[in-house]
Amino acid sequence: MNQPPHDAARESALREACERALEQARRGPLGANPRVGAALLSPTGELLATGFHRGARTPHAEADALLAARERGLDVHGATCIVTLEPCAHAGRTPSCARTLIDAGVAHVLYAVRDPHDIAANGGALLRDAGINARLWSDALPGSVGGDLTARATELNRRWFQATRESRPFVTAKIARTLDGYVAAADGTNAWITGEDARAEGHALRSTVDAIAVGTGTALADDPALTARDAHGTLAARQPRRVVIGERPLEPHSRLAKATHGPEHARPLLYRTRDLRAVFENLRAEHGVEHLLLEGGPRLISAALTLDLVDDLWIHEAPTLLGAGTPAVTGLGIGTLENRLDFDIVPESLHVSGSDLLFHAIPRARQQTPTKGE
Repeated sequence: MNQPPHDAARESALREACERALEQARRGPLGANPRVGAALLSPTGELLATGFHRGARTPHAEADALLAARERGLDVHGATCIVTLEPCAHAGRTPSCARTLIDAGVAHVLYAVRDPHDIAANGGALLRDAGINARLWSDALPGSVGGDLTARATELNRRWFQATRESRPFVTAKIARTLDGYVAAADGTNAWITGEDARAEGHALRSTVDAIAVGTGTALADDPALTARDAHGTLAARQPRRVVIGERPLEPHSRLAKATHGPEHARPLLYRTRDLRAVFENLRAEHGVEHLLLEGGPRLISAALTLDLVDDLWIHEAPTLLGAGTPAVTGLGIGTLENRLDFDIVPESLHVSGSDLLFHAIPRARQQTPTKGE
């Protein structure tokens, strides 16, 4: 098996390509799929193209980079593909990335992190069996250089890796709040905290996830439909599975209760328990839920935060003050500043939607994960 040259120029080109792949990966959306970026180098070390995965039902990063190169009329035979995650070996909605690279005639593949997913893993072995030199970044780049780049690639998908290890969906919690952190006024009114543009983005998010969950408190107080709709109220083509978690029964004439008598695929899933870990594991194992959206209420989201089950916090912040009311989160059991839950804002997500501020925040790694229970 031929090895790529190890001269200084080649090493510099590989390092720069890893940086470009990481930049591309950060452009990808947070959710059921990892954020992955790729870069293609010619046999002489010139950058041919880059690509990234834009989400479900779109080309994976490797295929995106290959397509970009071909659109420019560039020859990828004998090229090196640098990618932030091991190319997948599973053919599902899109072809296997490993097979795509083999068919393209790529000679070398360098990936940052092994894929932990039980279905998609082992692409590296498939590539090597086909005679392609497939290695980890840490093996291809010397010492601290490869280690630092690998650490950054790992951190980029840290929460996705955690959700995969725990056999549960990737969990996004959405909070629409005021500047002073309330989701409802003192009298319970909450329609609407945010404006139409922010709500439209919320419905767009609903159409991309596999399921939406609320607690029984929210189901009883708001009687939500939990559907994805456009600005005109028309149902989106893709609807998430609806989930209600809690021990109280639904009001018999509520929209969710009536839906339990509808078609099987549209019936809400009712979990009469407070064991969120068990619920999330069941949603993935029995119903194929890979991306779960929590929309409230505060007790459900707070319980998930306490258990370190929230991978992505999506904040819609309205330029409004209430001074009192229902706080966005409650009951975290934090008595001192040292025990606070810290997050990192995703810079690429920060934007103004209408009059509201929207951004994603990723939980920082904790020293110790809370024990099971609410």
